[in-house]
Amino acid sequence: MLKVTSVNVNGLRAAARKGYLPWLAATDADVVCLQEVRAESGQLTAEVRDPDGWHAVYAPALDPAAKGRAGVALLTRREPDAVRVGFGVTEFDGSGRYLEADLPGLTVASLYLPSGEVGTERQDEKERFMATFLPYLKELRERAAADGREVLVCGDWNIAHREADLKNWRANRANSGFLPEERDWLTRVLDPADGGYTDVVRALHPEQDGPYSWWSYRGRAFDNNSGWRIDYHMATPGLAATAVKAEV
Repeated sequence: MLKVTSVNVNGLRAAARKGYLPWLAATDADVVCLQEVRAESGQLTAEVRDPDGWHAVYAPALDPAAKGRAGVALLTRREPDAVRVGFGVTEFDGSGRYLEADLPGLTVASLYLPSGEVGTERQDEKERFMATFLPYLKELRERAAADGREVLVCGDWNIAHREADLKNWRANRANSGFLPEERDWLTRVLDPADGGYTDVVRALHPEQDGPYSWWSYRGRAFDNNSGWRIDYHMATPGLAATAVKAEV
């Protein structure tokens, strides 16, 4: 059995002050994918940067305009056979958005897709990322299949795919994260004739609202479970078919 956990830490240095290391020591996960690390390796204490029992690799945001935000990481129980930062697009290779590692029979990746904001450069950036990332996802799946491998891309995709993935979907139809074009893009990621991936959590819980993974600080959203499901485990179908449990 393989257990893979994904968490947006909203700043790893801040998370370290809020119980990250005890949580990590207690988990029985085999792989932990982190997003929004917001730190370069030299800014982390040794115990946070290289926790006992883990092989940790980081892809910080190196672009001057992006420093101090974004950043992804992968923690694995065994040393990866190979590690790759970015997906071959110059604009995003130093932006701390994507990191993948090869384990026996599996390529696992941590993704932090841009969040966007309608009418701003942030949304333009998000759309450029999406436009270039989907072809890479297809290439990755095809390359893995040729090598007899499966793929799992975990992380913060910053898009709620369906109405069941967003509590207040009616009020958010014109907001980034639930725009028709963003949802259509995720549909392409999941289309067997296109991206070819499977939403593992939705496959296990086809009728459930949520389970949500992000809540606003406003209006007691967490207490009322008024959230968004924007964090996904996207797997090649062969791997997804073996999934037995998923939880937030």
